[in-house]
Amino acid sequence: MATDNFKKVKQVLWIILFANLAVAVLKIIIGSTIKSASMTADGFHSLSDASSNIVGLIGIQYASKPVDEDHPYGHRKFETLAGLFIASMLFVVSGKIILGAIDRFMNPIIPNITLESLILLLVTLSINIFVCVFEYRKGKKLNSRILISDSMHTKSDIYVSIGVLVTLISIRLGLPPVIDPIASLIVAVFIIHAAYEIFRDNSEVLVDKAVVDTEKIRTIAQSFEQVKDTHNIRSRGCEYDLHIDMHIMIEPDMSVKESHELILNIQEKICEEVDGNVQIIAHLEPYREVIR
Repeated sequence: MATDNFKKVKQVLWIILFANLAVAVLKIIIGSTIKSASMTADGFHSLSDASSNIVGLIGIQYASKPVDEDHPYGHRKFETLAGLFIASMLFVVSGKIILGAIDRFMNPIIPNITLESLILLLVTLSINIFVCVFEYRKGKKLNSRILISDSMHTKSDIYVSIGVLVTLISIRLGLPPVIDPIASLIVAVFIIHAAYEIFRDNSEVLVDKAVVDTEKIRTIAQSFEQVKDTHNIRSRGCEYDLHIDMHIMIEPDMSVKESHELILNIQEKICEEVDGNVQIIAHLEPYREVIR
């Protein structure tokens, strides 16, 4: 990711941070006022959104550092670590919500639902939808894993807010108040699911899961006449920081200059057909045809 991209990611995170803080404060105030466990839980979920933005800003600050002697591959995995930290925060938040819901089962409270509280919830829901769409699109455009992870976090918040809205309307229409802590448990399930997806996507980068199809790389490499065979093809990283290494067998009489030009041409074609941010390390081997 270019330095300019890191600056743009920071700008997006600051915008989303203030939006999430506004949403969280509104939900917590409304939830406390009308004594709704589900809305208060949703408010703390939104507060965790703001906390994740702060974590993202810290992660981007480290990830934007240039290559140095101790980090020859750069600092980009700090962004991945920030994503894992966000997932951990969500697991903790979901645990607190579950404990709060259990307490409401034992000590039920009837929410005091007003028309104003429902309108404010609709306003916060609209903000969440804007934040999610805006952040996801920017994440794709800027190739930012932290923005995409955070947008997944916010997406779960949208479903949660819809659930809370339906719950409050149901209680206002006469359903028993026990539906409120039940909704809180559903909120917790959504948060756990979001945390799992963020943890899975970011941990795959850290454990060097294969990023691209090996056969596709082999097909591209062997589309060049000089390449006789390819093997030991490996890939790691992510879309904006992709690394591929492989063994390429060529005619033994090719010069160093010709071999170098061949590797550059292969890399250029992989950039065109797979990803523009790929870095390739190729081990050249002399080809010997097996006589049967």
